Amino acid sequence: VQLAESGGGLVHPGGSLTLSCATSGVIFSMYAMAWYRRAPGKQRELVAEIASDGSTIYTDSVKGRFTISRDGAKSTAYLQMNNLKPEDTAVYYCNARVGSWSSWGQGTQVTVSL
Repeated sequence: VQLAESGGGLVHPGGSLTLSCATSGVIFSMYAMAWYRRAPGKQRELVAEIASDGSTIYTDSVKGRFTISRDGAKSTAYLQMNNLKPEDTAVYYCNARVGSWSSWGQGTQVTVSL
């Protein structure tokens, strides 16, 4: 099982980025896909999750700004991030989960700064 994140980078406040998580070695349709982040000095937190049926949940701080989606044909999950704020600066990790089993990507850095 492999998860490969991409799309991170440096962006000004108010800017946008789209993160991608390409999967291989999984039956993508069976998995819930999620994005987590770890900011400097803080614990990892769930940002957003999309279930196999397409239902979504978001942490309160990103509601209305971030959108999680999935493309079964590409076995890829996405996180569209708009109106980025400095407090969104973190390493973002992709997670694939089914039941009690999950797998993690290596992470991609997102930095929001002037």
